Amino acid sequence: MKINLSGHHVDVSHSVKEHVNDKFSKIATHFPTLISLDVTISKEHGEHQVELRTNYEGSRISASGTHEIMFPAIASAAKKLDAALKHRKGQLKADMHEKPVSTTPEIAHEIIQEMKLL
Repeated sequence: MKINLSGHHVDVSHSVKEHVNDKFSKIATHFPTLISLDVTISKEHGEHQVELRTNYEGSRISASGTHEIMFPAIASAAKKLDAALKHRKGQLKADMHEKPVSTTPEIAHEIIQEMKLL
């Protein structure tokens, strides 16, 4: 997975790049179809904001985290992205299964009559 890291009013140092790669390596192994991840780190009004954006199986998924310190903000955003990806994966798996067929009340009455219950 390719990680595009950018900073807004923040210097993106080598240690920040390593921390981001470590945090998102687990997500990359759980979701191998992820191609790229856009990470934007910004600092406004004394708080670090981390925004994550990616495409997963045809839908755009984003997550964000804020904290006074940069590394907990990255961890918070990573946790939210992982939850959003799991939710989307569950939706895709649910769509693969057949939905139960419900009958209209008029037809249901006829079906019950045909069953010849005791």
